[in-house]
Amino acid sequence: MADKTALKYTPEHEWLLVEGDIATVGITDYAAEKLGDVVFVDLPDVDSDVASGKVVGEVESTKSVGELFAPVDGVVTEVNDQVVDAPELVNTDPYGDGWLIKVRFEALPDGLLGYDEYRALVGA
Repeated sequence: MADKTALKYTPEHEWLLVEGDIATVGITDYAAEKLGDVVFVDLPDVDSDVASGKVVGEVESTKSVGELFAPVDGVVTEVNDQVVDAPELVNTDPYGDGWLIKVRFEALPDGLLGYDEYRALVGA
């Protein structure tokens, strides 16, 4: 499980673990809880170009469908096939085995939040 205090967050409830020029991306436990039981995950293809703020996938639950937004401009280097096969991982381990995609990026966008800023956003 990633250290939540070391992550970056988006206002759309994605988290990023930045390691060099690769960002591992998932949805936060707050988002997973609001969605309910996740039953389907649709992710972009490896080598897809993604643009910050644009929809790149979907996370579907028994209650609703949530869009996955790219938090950075870049190229998808890896998708988590384990989550596609077992979407409940988004609920049970959102910061670990429930990660969604990895993106190679050149620069982090403005507007990413730190841990305390994100907690304030969601009222935690």
